Amino acid sequence: MNTRQMDLLTDGRTVVLDGALATELERRGCDLADPLWSAKVLLEEPETIAAVHGDYFAAGAQVATTASYQASLDGFAARGLDEDAALALVRRSVLLAASARDAVGGDGGARLIAGSVGPYGAFLADGSEYRGDYQLSRDEFLRFHRPRVSALLAAGADVLAFETLPKLTEALALADLADELGAVGWFSFTLRDAAHISDGTALADVAQALDDRAIAIGVNCVPIPLVSPALEALAAHTRLPLVAYPNSGETYDPVTKTWGAGAQSGADLADLAPEWCERGARLIGGCCRTTPADIAALTQALRSRAPRGR
Repeated sequence: MNTRQMDLLTDGRTVVLDGALATELERRGCDLADPLWSAKVLLEEPETIAAVHGDYFAAGAQVATTASYQASLDGFAARGLDEDAALALVRRSVLLAASARDAVGGDGGARLIAGSVGPYGAFLADGSEYRGDYQLSRDEFLRFHRPRVSALLAAGADVLAFETLPKLTEALALADLADELGAVGWFSFTLRDAAHISDGTALADVAQALDDRAIAIGVNCVPIPLVSPALEALAAHTRLPLVAYPNSGETYDPVTKTWGAGAQSGADLADLAPEWCERGARLIGGCCRTTPADIAALTQALRSRAPRGR
C-alpha cells in the first residue's frame, strides 16, 4: 500500500466502503445457491464481478471488496479444483477489482482494494458465521486461512477485510497471520446482541484484544439498529477507528440460500451514517442486500462532513 492509500485509512477522513456483492450478482442473473456463494462467479462469470465493482466505484465507494469471502482451498477442492487452480481464482478476485478501479480512471490512489477474508464458518455454508459454534485450534485456523490471505496479498490487495467474524479466537489467529505476512487489515464481527459478538464474547473484550493489531475494528452484516450501540461499546475500549457496514435487516436462510422478510435498507445508511461517525466510525458501507444506490446516498450524506481524528 502506498503512502497516500495508507493516509486514506489513517488520517481521520471517513472512507466509503462498497455494498453487497452477492445482491448485485443475483440481480444480474447469477445463481448463488451454492456453497461457494459469490466465489462461484469467479469460475463462471468473472466479468460480472468486475462490472459490480465498477458500479460501486461510480456510486462513490472508495473501497472495492473482493469476491473472495467464501473462496478457500477447501471450498474449491470440493468442486474438484486443485490448489494451483484455487489460488489462481483468489488472485483473480483482486485483479477484477483492480480492473474496475482502472476503468473508473481519475485518482486511483484514492481507491483501495480490500481482500475479503471470510471466517471458517462461511466455508461451512450453514450460517455458522452468525453463531460461531465451531471449534478449531489456532494452528487449524492458520492452515485454513494462510493460502487465501497470501494469494490476496500477492495479487495486490491494499488491505485485508477480515469480515463477518463470529469468534474472537479466530480473529486473534488472523491477527497473528497478518503480522506474519506483514499485512494490515480491519476486523469486523457479527453480533449476538448489541454488546456481544456471535460466540458470546463481550465487545469490550474484543476491542481490548485487538486494540493494537488492526487498522480498524467494528461490525458488519448486522441489522442497522445494532450498529450504534455496538460502536459505543467498542469506542469505550479502543481508540482505533471503527468500521460499520450493516445488512438491510432481512433474514438469510442458509439452507435454502434465500432471503426472507425484513426491513429494507432504503436511505437508512445515509440517514444514520452521521450518527455512526459521531461514535467513531471511519469506514462505513453496506453488506448483504444493500446496493449501489444505497452507497450513492451514503456518499452524498458524508460528503459535507469535514475530516477529523478521534
